[in-house]
Amino acid sequence: MMNTAQLCSEMVKIKTENPPGDTRDCAEFAGAFLESIGIPVSYTTGPAGQTNVYSKNQSGALLLLGHIDVVPAIADGWEYPPYSGEIDETYVHGRGATDMKGGCAALLSALAETQDRGVEVPVSVALVCDEEGGGKWGARHLLAEKILHPSDCLIAEPTPAHAPCIGQKGVLRYTVDFTGEPGHSSLYPQFGTSAVMQAADFLAWISTLHKRDYPQTPQMDAIIRHSCDVAQEIYGGDFSAVFRKVAYNPGLIEGGERENIVAQRCRLLMDMRLPWGVSHAEMQSEIELHLPLTASLTVKTAADASMTDPDSFLVKTVCGCVGDAYGISCSPMVQWAASDARALRLAGFRAIEYGPGELQTMHGINERVRIDQLNTAAGIYAAVIEKYGERV
Repeated sequence: MMNTAQLCSEMVKIKTENPPGDTRDCAEFAGAFLESIGIPVSYTTGPAGQTNVYSKNQSGALLLLGHIDVVPAIADGWEYPPYSGEIDETYVHGRGATDMKGGCAALLSALAETQDRGVEVPVSVALVCDEEGGGKWGARHLLAEKILHPSDCLIAEPTPAHAPCIGQKGVLRYTVDFTGEPGHSSLYPQFGTSAVMQAADFLAWISTLHKRDYPQTPQMDAIIRHSCDVAQEIYGGDFSAVFRKVAYNPGLIEGGERENIVAQRCRLLMDMRLPWGVSHAEMQSEIELHLPLTASLTVKTAADASMTDPDSFLVKTVCGCVGDAYGISCSPMVQWAASDARALRLAGFRAIEYGPGELQTMHGINERVRIDQLNTAAGIYAAVIEKYGERV
């Protein structure tokens, strides 16, 4: 049986860039491993090979979940080729080693260990495609097809080693199409209405949202303060605004016909992350009030900030097992980004994220994961499985 580092390396070697999102070979590799330890599996496959593998038994009290698609990698600048899966004394190297084939390998190792020791394993498992692309063919597909059923869920996403993640900020992702009145540029701004300037005025207003504060409950405020401390320890800098404020990114803006025509069309693509204390519906309503009557807004993704109850059995168990592994008192955090956890919570799951990884290398050049973190995570997952087994 391969050890966790070898499992991770073999999965990294299987290229699963998204786009295009073809994960068939990696899903079949993981499926064969699960079958070899006595866990029968099934598959779903999308039009471009987007393949999920999951245990046929989906009645477990705990769902173990990971994604096997990765963001693309250009080989320039890497110490080792991005799909080499190179193993040295300290790390497994390659795209996806941290996000998140390392976590998937640790889940598989934990299942193999508990199966081998004859532990009753009251869990289900799913390794999904398309997390990096939004989940249409991955977790969201399995939810829509009612393959996954609401339960506790441990997602092996990379997190700080001492802080499982129990929540994410909300999201409002949308397109605005501005329409102006064209005219000769020599007469503007006396005559004509510029769609480009409409977009500029809108962006100036959007920037004021980042200055707002939103009230929090004492419990939420304590979790946010702890999350800021954890993030500062890893990345440096003050993270208070990241967790407490509206974040916005005008990811794409394009418009106008040529320099001597007052712009008739302009399109803006915006990604906003919403803190606890403001709903996406409230934010959308306010945005619409600040758009010109000739502009149209199209929402692509909308979800409120979410969090799993920190007093739930799932959170208490995972934090307890992490604490035991590291000899610390472990408290959960929330995060600024999003993952499949958001869709699972919306579907009625209690979800927590915990997994190995070098967070500074995630999605970057020379992505890698520490071997000792892989082994520790596998041990923590096995301990969590045992705790759920005790409840059966």
